[in-house]
Amino acid sequence: MNRRPILIIVSLVLATSTCMAGQTMSAEEAKDKVRAYAGYELVWSDEFDKDGRPDPGKWTYERGFVRNEELQWYRSDNARCEKGLLVIEGRRERKANPGYDPEGRRWGQKRKYCEYTSASVTTKGLHNWQYGRFEMRGRIDTRAGLWPAFWMLGAKGRWPANGEIDIMEYYRGMLLANAAWASGRQWTPIWDDVRKPIAEFDDPGWSAKFHVWRMDWDTDSIKLYVDDLLLNEIDVTKTFNKDREGKNPFRQPHYMILNLAIGGASGGDASKTKFPARFEVDYVRVYKKALRTSKSNNNQ
Repeated sequence: MNRRPILIIVSLVLATSTCMAGQTMSAEEAKDKVRAYAGYELVWSDEFDKDGRPDPGKWTYERGFVRNEELQWYRSDNARCEKGLLVIEGRRERKANPGYDPEGRRWGQKRKYCEYTSASVTTKGLHNWQYGRFEMRGRIDTRAGLWPAFWMLGAKGRWPANGEIDIMEYYRGMLLANAAWASGRQWTPIWDDVRKPIAEFDDPGWSAKFHVWRMDWDTDSIKLYVDDLLLNEIDVTKTFNKDREGKNPFRQPHYMILNLAIGGASGGDASKTKFPARFEVDYVRVYKKALRTSKSNNNQ
């Protein structure tokens, strides 16, 4: 989701593959069918069943102009739970920029107004995880200028040395499944970056349906899926930062982010898109591999 100048890109556009049908069951039906995975146990989830603001014990908010010279001002008012969904809503509305400074050094300070608002919710400071299965069922708006994402950042270190995993990222007609780590040059990551044109799903109604994005992450690999279709597999044995410390950012805990960005460095032109726009999330679930109990312990 962070987009800075790139030193090394491993960029693959996936060839047309067997299309996976979008899941069309309602949010209520999906919740009644919590998926059981052999060898895993559910350790954390949010089903967004209570109307109102997202659970403050699970989520906090990013605020203001945050990254990538995006157009939206992030605020908590644009995130709500309704009818079993988390709704992150992008709006075209002019608001005064409280951080406006025409002499400021950061790009966000130089904007007197914001022309769009949206929301970004995160588990930063509340919950983070190292390894496991991470799953989100959602529906994304794929119109011009919109940039929804479900992603993770390492809990320690500055970007990109803390590591970034984009489980779901969309802009300009492409689904992305990415990981990034430090190249040794400030703000310049190494990307393992796969792009899947949604046109390859050969389903005109794909964007109107809910889909399931999943990450399987362990000490050796990160596997990123949509509707059980593998998009990218990252070899974690080769993702050491190229800085002086040389740590592997994917062998530390990461926290989660759900956001809807607008425009900016990669999002595209939203000027002709009708607002509001919505990123709808049915659930987020985190599974850990179940600990095996030895036969001798079972007999005690």
